[in-house]
Amino acid sequence: MVASVKKSTRQRHPAPPFITSTLQQEAWRRLRFAAQRTMRVAQQLYEGLPVGEEGEVGLITYMRTDSTRVAAEAVQEAQAYIRHHFGGDYVPARPRAAKKGKAVQDAHEAIRPTAVTRTPEQVKPYLSAEQHALYTLIWQRFVASQMASAVLDHTTVDIAAGDCRLRATGSTVRFAGFTVLYEESAPEPEGDETPEENRLLPPLAAGQEVQLQALEPKQHFTQPPPRFTEASLVGELEKLGIGRPSTYAVILSTLRERHYVEERERRLVPTELGKTVNDLLVQHFPDIFDVQFTAQLEDTLDRIEEGQTDWQTTLKNFYEPFAADLQRAAEKMRDVRREVETTEEVCDQCGRPMVIRWGRFGRFLACSGFPACKQTRELAAAPAEEPAPPCEACGRPMTVKRGRYGEFLACTGYPDCKTTRPPHRGHGVPGARV
Repeated sequence: MVASVKKSTRQRHPAPPFITSTLQQEAWRRLRFAAQRTMRVAQQLYEGLPVGEEGEVGLITYMRTDSTRVAAEAVQEAQAYIRHHFGGDYVPARPRAAKKGKAVQDAHEAIRPTAVTRTPEQVKPYLSAEQHALYTLIWQRFVASQMASAVLDHTTVDIAAGDCRLRATGSTVRFAGFTVLYEESAPEPEGDETPEENRLLPPLAAGQEVQLQALEPKQHFTQPPPRFTEASLVGELEKLGIGRPSTYAVILSTLRERHYVEERERRLVPTELGKTVNDLLVQHFPDIFDVQFTAQLEDTLDRIEEGQTDWQTTLKNFYEPFAADLQRAAEKMRDVRREVETTEEVCDQCGRPMVIRWGRFGRFLACSGFPACKQTRELAAAPAEEPAPPCEACGRPMTVKRGRYGEFLACTGYPDCKTTRPPHRGHGVPGARV
């Protein structure tokens, strides 16, 4: 039996226009674009593309920015468009302006379309699929940022069932507002709970009888923080004040290119090489490899630019302790490249024991008879979910190898058979990407 129903009205305000970090995060969540791909496509939209009779046109404003500031002319144009296409109820009483953050340089406007009248539908024939997808995201976000807030009825329902008391909470939409055009994607969930504002309840009234359809007992345990995705890592860098809008994509691409991380189920997982490099650097340079160091250095550089701090003093205060740490590291840091670990495996060329050595892409097996015998092979990979299909050329089993561009399948008959092919999901490499 429904014991009571309580309702309260809440407003949801639209997100501000994109800045570099939020564009990269939202493009990853909605379009599955890596940060580097997002910036490449945004650069094309910014530089200009041929759009019918208009000729070469820059479709968005500068895409490396940390400011949500918008020109008054653009706001007026957006409001006129909203009033004409959605009605006066969707235009807020006063133009929206996001608050300026402490570390914002405000050198450029927010990322927005250069003209709201160039709708995604109008420019679609002139853009590639990825250009149109990103332009649509930027256009919708900007227009929605100038629309009226959504109005929600937050509902709490208490249900009496004998001696038990059950409670359900959720929301119903009274006025859609900006959500008719665009809603910001939610960050990656850390559990399986549905956010309260996304739970929809049917109309209920006090005294109404309800029937139990299912009972789902759940027990929650403390969970470690999930692995970073590209989107959450960019958000963390921004929150900690590390880097500038132009550096987020570079940071992510460097982690991949140097094989410090690999992507599993769309999350960034440190490799053995990445963990080793991190441990060595944190051990010998604890002051520099600290999340606060870069953020504090950014503030110091800003003060130097404003004439509040002397750059020579700043450089001296940094370099003297750094030079001492560098000297100690040169003397005491262990060289993992020279470390050798003996194994029970034997070389199939000369019969000597195989040892584990370090290379550019991590650890591998090498013959202990080097340089007389240069035989090497991969360390045993993790067990596969399904066996790899046989070699198409000779029928022998395929095995997982790792090369310059990641994992691939190679024939075990090498060098007699040199057949290789990309790994497919479920074929020998769990979670591998083609």
